[in-house]
Amino acid sequence: MSLLQIKLVWLPHGIGIDLPAHQTVNAAAMDIRAAIGEDRPVVLVQGARALIPTGFMVAIEPGFEMQIRPRSGLALKHGITVLNSPGTIDPDYRGEVGVILINLGQEAFTINRGDRIAQIVIAKIEHVVFNVVDQLDLTDRQAGGFGSTGRN
Repeated sequence: MSLLQIKLVWLPHGIGIDLPAHQTVNAAAMDIRAAIGEDRPVVLVQGARALIPTGFMVAIEPGFEMQIRPRSGLALKHGITVLNSPGTIDPDYRGEVGVILINLGQEAFTINRGDRIAQIVIAKIEHVVFNVVDQLDLTDRQAGGFGSTGRN
């Protein structure tokens, strides 16, 4: 397996936070953490959303993107998810990586400095050109969607 190199710059408020990291050897995603002040936790009440800083900027190689995704444990246990999931960090973006979290749970949720708030996946991107045609090839499914193939 080859390793893709990504340049990362810590911002002053991110210093001391753990680098994005795979939690297990075969994990596809890397957890990222909240870079908020020790004395300034973010409380998301039910239905609230907030942009949570990560304290870092990245330079992603052209042809790749960084996808920001929810953490399954936060989603299941607390109803916390990434609002624009998956969020995309383009290879030409050089600002701070931020995560838009929303509380879809029943109770307020507190985010503290260093908490794992989301996960990132680096994905290859392809640029495409649409070819306008008069009709599409026939398939067994055709226009069926939104549950048309059955419940299981």
